[in-house]
Amino acid sequence: MSEPSTWMCLICGWIYDEATGDPEHGIAPGTAWADVDMNWTCPDCGARKEDFEMVRI
Repeated sequence: MSEPSTWMCLICGWIYDEATGDPEHGIAPGTAWADVDMNWTCPDCGARKEDFEMVRI
């Protein structure tokens, strides 16, 4: 298994961490970015999944 990645919203800077997921919005911890639904949006600004970029933290 690959190491969990982090993805940053290019609009507002919110970070999605695969290790912690986004349980408040229905994404379980350990959910890979590729498995996040295409219709999911940034919980802070509403940006689409395509507005995120993988970042190293």
